[in-house]
Amino acid sequence: MIKYNRFVLDNGLRVLVHEDHSTPMAVVNIMYDVGARDENPDKTGFAHLFEHLMFGGSIHIPDYDEPLQRAGGENNAYTTNDLTNYYCQLPSENIETAFWLESDRMLSLAFGAKSLSVQKKVVIEEFKEHYINKPYGDVWHKMRELAYKVHPYRWMTIGKDLSHVENANMDDVKHFFFKHYRPVNAILVVAGNVELENVKQLSEKWFGNIPMGEKYNRNLPQEPAQTAARRSEVQANVPLDAFIKTWHMDARLEKGYYVADLATEILGGGGSSRLYQSLVKEKQLFSGIDCYHFGSVDKGLIAVEGKLVKGVSMQAAEKAVEEEIEKMQSTSVSVTELQKVKNKTESVIAFEDMGVMSRANSLAMYELLGDAELMNTELEKYHAVTTEEIQQYCTNVFSNENSNTLLYYAK
Repeated sequence: MIKYNRFVLDNGLRVLVHEDHSTPMAVVNIMYDVGARDENPDKTGFAHLFEHLMFGGSIHIPDYDEPLQRAGGENNAYTTNDLTNYYCQLPSENIETAFWLESDRMLSLAFGAKSLSVQKKVVIEEFKEHYINKPYGDVWHKMRELAYKVHPYRWMTIGKDLSHVENANMDDVKHFFFKHYRPVNAILVVAGNVELENVKQLSEKWFGNIPMGEKYNRNLPQEPAQTAARRSEVQANVPLDAFIKTWHMDARLEKGYYVADLATEILGGGGSSRLYQSLVKEKQLFSGIDCYHFGSVDKGLIAVEGKLVKGVSMQAAEKAVEEEIEKMQSTSVSVTELQKVKNKTESVIAFEDMGVMSRANSLAMYELLGDAELMNTELEKYHAVTTEEIQQYCTNVFSNENSNTLLYYAK
């Protein structure tokens, strides 16, 4: 049971405080309710560009890292299609340094032409290195375009096209910042060796006078149900043929999400999973194969992804994957097999809850989803899933008309 207190400042900033006096450290985590799904389709990659810009200096503080390091702290950030998260950890007696730094970044970035130019170059290099020049780097660009026709999940966090970040100007950047990075769209979690009253005072002192901003109301185009199978073939300079297939699944807070989470674990969660045992170990068709989903807030994708053993035909590989999926549809998984993945899920959740930084991140995430208390109740939703529900779900979701297949051939 993770205990926490919650209060809201007048400017709409939600603050969650989790006291843990067994550590000398404190974590300050700020989550912004903005991700790649909130970008203009003609100006993608902005949420990720901001992750870089937020370290390029704010209105009163030219360098973010140096004062934090002096206070014995470390920091990082990440962006997904759904959200943006900044976090730092430092000795709890220096916690005010983190409040000072984070509040200044929220108040306003420096918006220097030099910072923008430098960070654009960094992102452009990252795009080239990971998505253009790297073998299989464009797999998810191609798959997202195949699977999504209207929802903004059709592009990756890095952006749809390199030119979008290349052409980003200062006005674009300012507009994006003041639309999304406002107290009313943010969640502050303070965890570790902290006291509630002190956090209240510091939150008021450093964040209280930042203008609220406008509440961002998300109104994204919803992906219509897929009614026909989609396929695409690619040839590229890669060492091995690869097989990638996806199916649309439920959104993060729907019942089916938990069923899907367990079903993908049975199929492809590691060395004891069905796909690995059958197609890697026994039949030796794939050198490696996984089945997973993206944990997306909106309706996401279940994916099967594997690299073929040299000499194996794509037809044989695809047929073997289909046979394993058909077994999930035609025969109920055993109670033992389901219990095994439930136990694994429970231990993953427990392990995540061990670190104070990860607890802070989880609290912010659940608050973003609409209810921080989910952190304490979500496990029950996994335990409630039955073998019948797994079979029924696999029958519905793994239908041919709901599928997207990418055959990635080595030249």
